[in-house]
Amino acid sequence: MNPVRRFFRRYVFSTVGLLALLLFTNIAVLVVLLGISEVKGPSDRFQIVDFCAHLQGGGSSWQADPEAIGMLKEERAWAMVLSPAGQVAWEYQMPAELPRTYSSGDIAQFSRWYLEDWPVTVWALDDGSLAVVGRPKGSMAKYYVSLGRDYYDFLTTLACGIFYINVLLVVVLFIHSARRVEKAMGPILNAIRSLADGKPVRLQEDGELAEINTSLNRAAAYITRKDNTRAEWIRGISHDIRTPLSVILGYASELEESGELPPWAREQAGAIRRQSEKLTSLVADLNLTTRLEYALRPIDRKKLDGVELARQAVSEVLNDGLADCYTLTFMEAHPGRHLPVAGDPALLDRMLSNLLRNCIRHNPGGCRITVTVAPAPATAAGCLFIIADDGCGVSPAQLQTLNRGGPLASTQPADPAGEHGLGLRIVRQIVQAHRGRLSFSNTSPHGLTVTIWIGEK
Repeated sequence: MNPVRRFFRRYVFSTVGLLALLLFTNIAVLVVLLGISEVKGPSDRFQIVDFCAHLQGGGSSWQADPEAIGMLKEERAWAMVLSPAGQVAWEYQMPAELPRTYSSGDIAQFSRWYLEDWPVTVWALDDGSLAVVGRPKGSMAKYYVSLGRDYYDFLTTLACGIFYINVLLVVVLFIHSARRVEKAMGPILNAIRSLADGKPVRLQEDGELAEINTSLNRAAAYITRKDNTRAEWIRGISHDIRTPLSVILGYASELEESGELPPWAREQAGAIRRQSEKLTSLVADLNLTTRLEYALRPIDRKKLDGVELARQAVSEVLNDGLADCYTLTFMEAHPGRHLPVAGDPALLDRMLSNLLRNCIRHNPGGCRITVTVAPAPATAAGCLFIIADDGCGVSPAQLQTLNRGGPLASTQPADPAGEHGLGLRIVRQIVQAHRGRLSFSNTSPHGLTVTIWIGEK
């Protein structure tokens, strides 16, 4: 059977068993209480029996001895004796508003309920007469049975107590079951999150879900071997291809600059040099993105000035030569203000350079590019780098993918003969390595705006 299904089936059965145990406990408590009430019962029944033992006479001449009168006074009760014909044969402090003659229906009614709001207890005497003892109004509750007010209040309090105890037990059982599930599933869920973040995973292969723990350990080991193999392959390729590329670039440059070759040969040598430079850039980007992804490159954090960092990146692009169809502007939100950031200068420069060249590469018809450096919002330290262009922009679907962090390496469809599509991937990796934030938005009326926050610590 599937281990997860077996675990949850066991969990359900144990929960049902605990609830059944709770139900049987309640039934047992109820049976005990009913037994106690049958054995003990309200004391009024015995009082009226004792009272009737002190009545003397018969027919229409009944008398009560002083002890009976004392019992009535102690209970603040009144009493009467009804003859078999329903006439009052004897009374003691009987309320004046009560009638002195009763039919058999009246007797049946007040024997079970009340006599005009007076709770009464009745007892049949030997000659067929009926002894009636009335208690003060509100001192007894009569619903098919007669209960003393104290006993009725006790039962009500007990019922409320049992209800709240049941609620408490159900909550305790739920918390116990939830913790049991959390204890079993928590390490597994944490391991899955760690796998998603690329962190190593090692679970104890015991307990109720040992099979799942074992499978996760195997999956983590397989992913680690696969990642290591890929990283080693890329590093090996980068190392092995570097030397041949250097030779190709060297000879191609010499041939391109040689005056002894015809123009068409020098042009072909120049094409070889340019394509070799692109291949060199591709290898360098592959190596960098691999080192960032697997944290193989340590972050050399230094205190930097965000304004100077952005100004230097803009200067590098301008110094490399920028076509006349492009306009590159550098702006400070607060001129002259120092905006400190903490980061690796080489990586942050690469981040800004990639974004600027992305604007140039995907707007061949030209555009205006603005680089703005601004303080971070009041809730965060550091600074904001805002790179905006008024070029062709991106589609809403691409914008959503970019902000979601999806696998979109470029803002435009890649040119098979041009870029290799690692620019934005490296930008995102650099921002993540600095624990910063990256967002994309459309420039009004058209174009793309990239906002990056890098912290001060």
